[in-house]
Amino acid sequence: MKAVRVHEYGEPEVMRLEETPDPAPGPGQVVVRLHAAGVNPVDSYIRAGQYGSGPLPYTPGTDGAGVVEAIGEGVDGIREGERVYIAGSVSGAYAEKALCEAAQVHLLPSHVTFAQGAALGVPYGTAYRALFQRARALPGEVVLVDGASGGVGTATVQFARAAGMTVIGTAGSDEGRRHVLDQGAHHVLDHHADDYLKQVPSITGGRGVDVVVEFMANANLGHVLGVLAPKGRVAVVGSRGPVEIDPRETMGRESDIRGVTLMAATDQERASIHAAIGAGLVNGTLRPVVGVELPLGEAARAHRMIFEQHARGKVVLIP
Repeated sequence: MKAVRVHEYGEPEVMRLEETPDPAPGPGQVVVRLHAAGVNPVDSYIRAGQYGSGPLPYTPGTDGAGVVEAIGEGVDGIREGERVYIAGSVSGAYAEKALCEAAQVHLLPSHVTFAQGAALGVPYGTAYRALFQRARALPGEVVLVDGASGGVGTATVQFARAAGMTVIGTAGSDEGRRHVLDQGAHHVLDHHADDYLKQVPSITGGRGVDVVVEFMANANLGHVLGVLAPKGRVAVVGSRGPVEIDPRETMGRESDIRGVTLMAATDQERASIHAAIGAGLVNGTLRPVVGVELPLGEAARAHRMIFEQHARGKVVLIP
């Protein structure tokens, strides 16, 4: 089979399409023939060596979607020929086939495309973990998604709207703000405007927001603390450096700052995440947005594209 391989850490061009042996499932494992692989920012951080030095060579990617090709001993609830999405794999997702543990494989409804299925694992998993498992958001609360036009932001807006929350989203362009409204946000703000958070009191009747899902904490954390309601929570999903805050902003409100990483989820928490994703796909409240589909051999171009400001929707690779 063909697979993208990384033999040394570095720039996107270290990823090369090569011929590799087909995987075979062991006990508790599944082989999926992939029709699409999702490209996530974390893939590029690993490729660049920013997350430590793991074994080389390797195939990047954790997210994908396709059809079950082979099943190992002891696997229940999954059959050959079923449409599935994967959230993690043993062998990597930038490939024609992926070897997965059975718990990493989830059914994909027939009305959801493979490209959409490849957009689920990291973005929707992170959104659910941030909103519900870490911030403990509840129906009726007000949620500020500070950076709502990206993959995780889009997923967060859809989850929050479906759960009965009032959603305020932010984006930095007209196109991005239209996208956020299309995903179900009740209000949208321009986060490039210096005073965009000053609009929050009028939207919330002076009370503030119950939850902030924050993607650029190094720039924004000190500011969003000031728009929290009493007992408000900030779920920090992303940051590109240190930040200075005034702890007094948290004291009177008794507010919390909570870090988020999908990798820290327990097996039970992961099962809850994918139960929620599956239900949302079936009832139509979750609608992954695919922006660009590229051939598998253009993985380097895909890694550059995910950081372009004008990019909208998921970048996926098609084997």
